[in-house]
Amino acid sequence: MSLSHPIYVTKSFFPPLKEYNHYLERIWKNEWLTNRGELTLELEKKLKEKLAVDTILITNNGTIPLQIALKILGNYGEIITTPFSYIATTSAIIWENCTPVFVDIDPDYLTIDELKIEAAITDKTTAILATHVFGNPCHVERIEEIAKKHNLHVIYDAAHCFGVNYKGQSIFNYGTVSTCSFHATKIFHTGEGGAIFCKDQKLYEKIFYSHNFGHNGPEDFHGLGINAKISELQSAMGLTVLNHFDSIFENRKRVVDFYTKNLKFERISKIKIRENTEWNYSYYPVIFESEEMLLTVLKTLNDNKIYPRRYFYPSLNKVNYVHGANMPISESVASRVLCLPLYKDLTDEEVLVIVNLINPLTC
Repeated sequence: MSLSHPIYVTKSFFPPLKEYNHYLERIWKNEWLTNRGELTLELEKKLKEKLAVDTILITNNGTIPLQIALKILGNYGEIITTPFSYIATTSAIIWENCTPVFVDIDPDYLTIDELKIEAAITDKTTAILATHVFGNPCHVERIEEIAKKHNLHVIYDAAHCFGVNYKGQSIFNYGTVSTCSFHATKIFHTGEGGAIFCKDQKLYEKIFYSHNFGHNGPEDFHGLGINAKISELQSAMGLTVLNHFDSIFENRKRVVDFYTKNLKFERISKIKIRENTEWNYSYYPVIFESEEMLLTVLKTLNDNKIYPRRYFYPSLNKVNYVHGANMPISESVASRVLCLPLYKDLTDEEVLVIVNLINPLTC
């Protein structure tokens, strides 16, 4: 089979326009575009039910929840974090005038190595910011033990985790604060958006007013805040997409299962999903034996109009404005990992083309 069109690493899900217009008509009728309108409140209610969480605050993007959490909990201190994540994890730390302290990753799960965290703690440490990588949970129990022992906050970058359950409950229920991204490329999206989850009611109230300039009514202020509010147009997209989530999930699982069944794992490996996890099939990363092999495969795929992504690359300790210590495992994995195309409408025939291009180069 030859491809008649390019295949990219992902493709945003566009719900039927007629369904989206149904929600737009409600916006026009209400004449309410932002500031927590009817659709935003409805979306939050449905997401709480879908995810089985007690609190959720949806926001205008997925990075600002990290910034708000760090502004409130970081206290300008050292934040222990992972070098294997999207740049937003580290840049948010620096943006909020905190200092990232990197801890290397587990070579199988690709999450922060919980056995190395305590050695990085100093009297300046205020929080641990860990990423559930590709929707794969960190060792949340051990991280919680360490945090309690050293009186630290735990912030989880759970950008990839919509629909992930760990030990029978939403992964968003772990940590002091958990965040998610609803970016257009994610398994659930609002075009651009995100969310904050927090079980502590007093902290949630502080997060809530922080996301709306600190307002306490139109003429009073609780304290410092920023604008993190989502619009009704974004919420309308979220409500429409949510109606199709089960189909999106099942089709992504189909693609993942096809890759797993048909790729030859002789000189490549895949991520190990942590035990007791109900995964969401958010990404399909493969780790090559060498960077040279990755580059050969990448060129071959590109030459055939297939565009996977080196994600995450580079290891964040190597970013020019960070200057972190060497992280040998993260640096090695980052140089050899490639996320293959994965989205709802990707057909088995198209995935077979990808597999048949990769297998001869890795056996």
